[in-house]
Amino acid sequence: MSPTPPGRRLRLGMPRRVFSQVLLMQLAIAAGVVVLATGLFLAPLSAQLDDQAMRRALAIAQTTAAVPQIAEDLRSTPPTVDGPVQREAERIRTASGAEYVVVMDLRGVRWSHPDRKEIGGHVSTDPSQALAGRAVMEIDNGTLGRSARGKVPLRDADGTIIGAVSVGIEYDSVRARLIHAIPGLFAYAGGALAVGALAAWLISRRVQRQTRDLAFSDISALLAEREAMLHGIREGVVALDRAGRVRLLNDEAQRLLGIGDEAVGRSPDEALGEGRTADVLAGRVTGTDLLTVRGQRVLVTNRMPTDDGGAVATLRDRTELEQLGRELDSTRGLIDALRAQDHEHANRMHTLLGLLELEMYDDAVEFVGEVVGDHRATAEQVTEKIEDPLLAALLVGKATVAAERGVALWVSDRTRLPDRLVDPRGLVTVVGNLVDNALDAVAGTPHARVEVELRTEGRTAVLRVRDTGPGIPAEQRELVFTEGWSTKKPPAHGKRGIGLSLVRRLAERQGGSASVGEAHGGGAEFTVVLPEALAAPDLEPALAATAQSAVEEESR
Repeated sequence: MSPTPPGRRLRLGMPRRVFSQVLLMQLAIAAGVVVLATGLFLAPLSAQLDDQAMRRALAIAQTTAAVPQIAEDLRSTPPTVDGPVQREAERIRTASGAEYVVVMDLRGVRWSHPDRKEIGGHVSTDPSQALAGRAVMEIDNGTLGRSARGKVPLRDADGTIIGAVSVGIEYDSVRARLIHAIPGLFAYAGGALAVGALAAWLISRRVQRQTRDLAFSDISALLAEREAMLHGIREGVVALDRAGRVRLLNDEAQRLLGIGDEAVGRSPDEALGEGRTADVLAGRVTGTDLLTVRGQRVLVTNRMPTDDGGAVATLRDRTELEQLGRELDSTRGLIDALRAQDHEHANRMHTLLGLLELEMYDDAVEFVGEVVGDHRATAEQVTEKIEDPLLAALLVGKATVAAERGVALWVSDRTRLPDRLVDPRGLVTVVGNLVDNALDAVAGTPHARVEVELRTEGRTAVLRVRDTGPGIPAEQRELVFTEGWSTKKPPAHGKRGIGLSLVRRLAERQGGSASVGEAHGGGAEFTVVLPEALAAPDLEPALAATAQSAVEEESR
């Protein structure tokens, strides 16, 4: 005969499906609980029936010992099969249903017994405790077999112990009561097992629907693949439950948001603090490719709801792309400025050539001196007020671009900034963004002018950038610092609404502030306060060493 095909062979062992395994385990648990509960019920039931039988025997013995005639007959008559003690004891035994009622004297000699042959003989068990005045309950073996017994002392009218009464209840009757209770108990246990089996089947069906009838090995493989995917991709992933609490963060999300595993189980507001990033993750801001700022990072966020009422948000780091876009905008501005300078330079060269051809040498020298002097005067004006080289170079470059765009960029006479900045790159970012926005606001307007004022108050730096543009309405003065909000046309490289948000974020990170108001004479005036922006005078050598180390690190 050919072997059984593999697809039709009987599979032994545990089933593979989650539904089947859960059902079998729940049935096993339900059966085990029923068996355990039945056993735990039977054990005390047997003890309880024994106790009831012993108490019943003791009660009959106490009732018998309370009959005064028995004590008198015990003292006045011998132990005979037809004696008064035997007759009274048998009457009580018959009426109570006891197995035996034995009356004995102080020597342990029986005066009554169901088996008349035993009358006059000594009892088979020790009567010393009863004869000593104590009531006794016990399960013991005697001449009539195993029985539940009760023994009490027998006293005369004066209270003197003259004997004892022992009553026995047949133990087989106690066992019969226990056996009689077992079928009913098994019926209840079977009903409980049936209800448990039905509940197990219903729960297993729900598990089958939720797990889509997968095997445990399939679920394990899916979890392993999910972990590898979540921690391997270079996008941040944040999963939230239906209550809006974070339930999963991958490594990239922790890096981009600057939080750790302690955020799991908390809402975005609790984990990140109030702000646009928390609003986007919580779903209070809707849309696709939403821009947010977290620390110094520009993030692009998308949020998608899930079937269970939760959501999954993805985060992409757009900081470098945004910087490249800004550099591209600056480069384009410089190219336009260079084109304008090229035309201006050509005109100057033609003028100089004409003066030389006309042999007007003195006028040519004077013309060249004026051209060079204008640029030198601008550079000297900036550097004598601003000692930090990075910031001075930025303003000189911006002044050139502003001139080519027909805007006058002035450095206020009140400007004084020593070369003791703790974070010069951060201040360069702040000044660059504010000046760029001011140039965009006034470009193309008559008598366009931008003024930069940068002064210090102790270790605090105060920056003001004023322009002669249209200004910002009062109801929009807070909106301009919101990520993604802008009145300008988006550039080719992406979206606007990041610069002013970065300015405020950098200021607040240093414990400062950024605000906007109306400039004197119209236009907008942005004010940025940076506490402790300058190093203490005694820290200048250390600051210089740190700057040198940073330069060397960048060069490597």
